Amino acid sequence: MAAAFGLIALAGPQAADAAPAATVTGPAALHWSTCPAGSDAPRGTYCSTLEVPLDPAEPSGRQIKLTLSIAGDLNAPRTLVVNPGGPGESGIGTAKLVWSSLPQDVGAQYNVVSFDPRGVGVSTPVSCGDTRKLIKHPALPYSPATKAQEQARRTVARKIAEQCQANSKDLLPYITTENAARDMDRIRTAFHRDKLDYLGYSYGTKLGATYATLFPSHTGRMILDSVVDPTVTTYASQYEQNPALQHRAEQFFAWAAKKDGTYHLGASAAKVSAAWNAVRKQVDTHPAGGRAGSAELDDLLASSMYTDLVWGDVAQAVSDYRRGDASTLLGATDQLALGGVDPAQLAYNCVDDAWPRDWATWHRDTTAAAPKAPLFAWLNTWYSAPCAFWKAPTARPVKIGSVKVPPVLLLQAKDDPATPVEGARRMHQVLAGSRLVVAGGGNHGQYLFDGNTCMDRHGSRYLLTGRLPAADATCPATPAP
Repeated sequence: MAAAFGLIALAGPQAADAAPAATVTGPAALHWSTCPAGSDAPRGTYCSTLEVPLDPAEPSGRQIKLTLSIAGDLNAPRTLVVNPGGPGESGIGTAKLVWSSLPQDVGAQYNVVSFDPRGVGVSTPVSCGDTRKLIKHPALPYSPATKAQEQARRTVARKIAEQCQANSKDLLPYITTENAARDMDRIRTAFHRDKLDYLGYSYGTKLGATYATLFPSHTGRMILDSVVDPTVTTYASQYEQNPALQHRAEQFFAWAAKKDGTYHLGASAAKVSAAWNAVRKQVDTHPAGGRAGSAELDDLLASSMYTDLVWGDVAQAVSDYRRGDASTLLGATDQLALGGVDPAQLAYNCVDDAWPRDWATWHRDTTAAAPKAPLFAWLNTWYSAPCAFWKAPTARPVKIGSVKVPPVLLLQAKDDPATPVEGARRMHQVLAGSRLVVAGGGNHGQYLFDGNTCMDRHGSRYLLTGRLPAADATCPATPAP
């Protein structure tokens, strides 16, 4: 899982489809035109490219490409740079999504810029080659029943790491959060802004906090939403996620139990959990459609933990399967299977800091975590397992909070499973002067995309005025669907 996050499109006032002015003046001129093929840019989005050094320590050395997108008025007083998370999530479509969701008075003050970070999408991308031949469906169960199953999954993880190295050896050592933050400062310079105003979700909070640590004098208004724990390694963070994911799954089971008249999965959380596990056992013995076993079902559950907006779809898919119709379930699991390995996410995760190289450490830690998170502990481990075999040198991460940074606004859901609330509290501790607003519920990504008017009010007021809340605050949860 590793704190992956993609923004959810919601209705809002639409950005104009007219092309913006051709050029933004500054030390690096930006020329705007239609976005490149293969990007996720929505209609009416315009893109530009910016060259940055592959190795920031060698500014005159090899250059790579960043692709940027923009929405709003180029002549707006301020520029808001946005990152949707990941790491490795494409940001090209995010500018218009965010700008069109801002309140009108805030949108009038900002144009919004997003980008594919280095190694991602239509910026100079990393590649792991075709990994589809390595991952068969139905996949082996995540929780290995035998040593042979565990060894088979280790072999896949090692081969993925080897393919990434073979396809992107020259890029991998430089795909780091620190370098991505340095790229953001070049974006700031290209827009001729003295301060970087920034909105980051999930992994984007780590990116933003890293920027603030490196460039405190150039840090402007900064919102960090769904906050990554800055005090632990990425390896350790997955073990923070495991019980949070399990807790969120139990909330999903309780939600489905209240709607037993619709989904018929059981009238209590325990009965829904039992029904879910019965389906897992059934598809392990007889894979749905010959291609969806318990691993594919676990992927579906894990992906649905990020927002309760999809809980009805997941419950309906399992309900239909229990009645003999696997089509809805297969539609969902097939879509997830198409995603495959995300090379950019692996690159950032595996290079950003050190990972255990001895598999016995992974086995011991995951075995210890599994009793408290039986549905997710091994899933999370296998998701990151290629990092045990990664050949590119790891970077020394920037120590967030090692310097005084301007006050920032932290937004967090209490039961967020991908970035647990403990991480937000630790970020709050290390960023002196920050303010933390915690909402009820567990949806990942609060500002503009959860429909929480209290959280939106805090975020918009800060962007508009630059004033933080007088004290930390709480907001009620958005009602469950």
